[in-house]
Amino acid sequence: MASSAASSLLVAVVVLVLVAAAEAAAANETSSSATAALRAGRELRRYRRVQALLRRVNKPAVRTIESPDGDLIDCVAAHLQPAFDHPRLRGQRPLRGPPERPRGWRPRPGPNDTAAGDAGVQLWASSAGGASCPEGSVPIRRTTEADVLRASSVRRFGRAPTARVRRDSVSGGHEHAVGYVAGEEYYGAKASINVWAPKVSTPEEFSLSQIWVIAGSFGNDLNTIEAGWQVSPQLYGDNSPRFFTYWTTDAYQTTGCYNLLCSGFVQTNSRIAMGAAISPTSGYKGGQFDISLLVWKLVGYWPSFLFSHLASHASMVQFGGEVVNTRADGGAHTATQMGSGHFAGEGFGGASYFRNLEVVDWDNSLVPLAAGFHVTADHPDCYDIQGGVNAVWGNYFYYGGPGKNVKCT
Repeated sequence: MASSAASSLLVAVVVLVLVAAAEAAAANETSSSATAALRAGRELRRYRRVQALLRRVNKPAVRTIESPDGDLIDCVAAHLQPAFDHPRLRGQRPLRGPPERPRGWRPRPGPNDTAAGDAGVQLWASSAGGASCPEGSVPIRRTTEADVLRASSVRRFGRAPTARVRRDSVSGGHEHAVGYVAGEEYYGAKASINVWAPKVSTPEEFSLSQIWVIAGSFGNDLNTIEAGWQVSPQLYGDNSPRFFTYWTTDAYQTTGCYNLLCSGFVQTNSRIAMGAAISPTSGYKGGQFDISLLVWKLVGYWPSFLFSHLASHASMVQFGGEVVNTRADGGAHTATQMGSGHFAGEGFGGASYFRNLEVVDWDNSLVPLAAGFHVTADHPDCYDIQGGVNAVWGNYFYYGGPGKNVKCT
């Protein structure tokens, strides 16, 4: 009897174990199904946000041009471009007629003059035989799903990281080699910049050369309008230098964007596509290719109501290079290059340069920089800068560097 009771007890225990195991398996299966359902729900919501963004920024095209680098350039009716999604611009049309150019502006003949609107410096124009978009339309680089998915989030797509312009600080991993003037009223700026294809170490980093037109403090009320060339694998999906613009009214927190990726900048030029690749580029100890940039009203304009401080004038103009240093390589300094990737001391053919620096004054005249022009680099062992003045180049400087080296770690 004792043996029989023990056997019955053992069977009961086994049954209980099997029931518990079955219940645990069912619970795990339920949990896995719930997790999969949550994941699928998140992916569906993200997919819908991506598609909604693409519908918002990609407008109906009257013509589409395929660039040799794979970009699609849509010719969009000027009054349908993203700027006119803004509540205060909805239903309006771009300003008619070309603006009165600053006195002293003499665009160079040939393909190098980006500010004057010659698209010969952009790859997409070569595939169109140098043609521009039809009258009444503007060229817009088509945003793809892959472009959006490379961003840190759908919400941040097309926006720069915060703390981007901090000449007085190196917070946020942004490093600069710049020249600047401050203390007067500025209404625009001009410079010629040679174009390079610097190496960028990780997709999350970028390297750029640009003009900043700045008002407000370096706190939360910073206003900037920016233009230049940049290499940004995360934004564009490759390592080509591309013409870009940017604006913000609150120090890159919630306002502004690159190019035409939000409502704000109104493009009027039919030959320049924001975000399109620039070609050719400069070669080390070889030919130098530069573009002339005028941050004013030639490619388009920013409505004054977008800004708090810049609505009237700027209080600082800054020229130079910037890189992002994420220290992704075990905490070491990035090897992302600025400009040519060579230090300023190598001079013409070796280093990057800005030349013929000018500002637009209160009288709408281009004037040379005043005596208060300064140059500074916040990590001179990584990227440096050297300024000068001569009769041909006026105010100029060489700048750049390789990033990580024996002195930059």
